[in-house]
Amino acid sequence: MRKLGALIIGAGLLAPPAFAQGLASDLAAPHAPSTDLFSIILSAHWVVQAVMVMLAVAAFAALTIMVQKIAELTLAFRALRRSAQQLTTATTLAAAVRGLHGQRDAASQMARVAADEFANLSEFPTDSAYAHAAQQRTRLAMDRIEAGALARLRAGSGLLASIGATSPFIGLFGTVFGIMNAFLAIAETKTTSLAVVAPGIAEALFATAIGLLAAIPAVLIYNGLSRAVIAYRRKLADSAAQIERLLSRDIDRRHAAQSPQTTG
Repeated sequence: MRKLGALIIGAGLLAPPAFAQGLASDLAAPHAPSTDLFSIILSAHWVVQAVMVMLAVAAFAALTIMVQKIAELTLAFRALRRSAQQLTTATTLAAAVRGLHGQRDAASQMARVAADEFANLSEFPTDSAYAHAAQQRTRLAMDRIEAGALARLRAGSGLLASIGATSPFIGLFGTVFGIMNAFLAIAETKTTSLAVVAPGIAEALFATAIGLLAAIPAVLIYNGLSRAVIAYRRKLADSAAQIERLLSRDIDRRHAAQSPQTTG
């Protein structure tokens, strides 16, 4: 033991002053700093803590939007599927509206608008110009219904895009600030001991991790929402085409029914 102590003392005397000072600091430290995440958050600088809280709120907002949009899209696709089945089996607009009674989805609204427009045609003569104008008005009304439905489904996508684009940079700000704190700690203590550097480096890396945790899900959710809205729009366009087909068929029936009276 005496020989081992002499070797340690001799190594300390022969070592450079900075290394000796760091070795003395490490030996003098009573306990290693806590490494659990909660302790890292509590011991971080208040600026880094603010960054962590901001990113945690952003991640929670992204997950909340995801849950909400999954529910909305599930209900929207289910209602549109039922309406599409009714429109496919119907032979007239009146039959389609009866089959869609109680439905409030976009396709049902389009069918009711088309049926109302066809009913208003009874006030006008059987002329192709009036029929064409009725079809144009129906198309405009259906376009507005489609735009409103898509806008409701896209609600929240702007926030997801902002979270996905800015969260890494907000986390990077926390990273830079944490590393800066580590260098300031070295300057204050005049030592490169791990106990001095570790807290700043830990909070810096943790800020980076939270930034990625907020950004990656937000980007994935945004892309998934965009694909789902495109699919919904395609199916809604199919239903709109089916409604226009029924309207055109009803107009032809009306014209055929009144043509003998007109010629007579």
